[in-house]
Amino acid sequence: MKDFEINPDSDIALEDEEEIALKRPSMYRVLLHNDAYTPREFVVIILQSVFHKSEEEGKKIMTEAHTKGMATVGIYTHEIASTSIYLVEKMADEYGCPLRCTMEEVEI
Repeated sequence: MKDFEINPDSDIALEDEEEIALKRPSMYRVLLHNDAYTPREFVVIILQSVFHKSEEEGKKIMTEAHTKGMATVGIYTHEIASTSIYLVEKMADEYGCPLRCTMEEVEI
């Protein structure tokens, strides 16, 4: 067990002789994949509601995915990326569309 000291000016216990190193969280690129069935307007609505994109940003991302096969939606922590992907797929399934997003880790 590690030794702890009490700082006389604080009630917080401090670890003896060891600094706590904070590490930046891993970041993930969310990719929107094109398909031949999901209406473009629905894709823009998804980008606005799930990823908080403006209508203009949503149209730009949707158009890039449509012309190039996929587009970057944004870069997020793992928790935000995975939750957002889950929401996209849930909404798309409820609407009867095959819209999908994936994520890939990025170096920052």
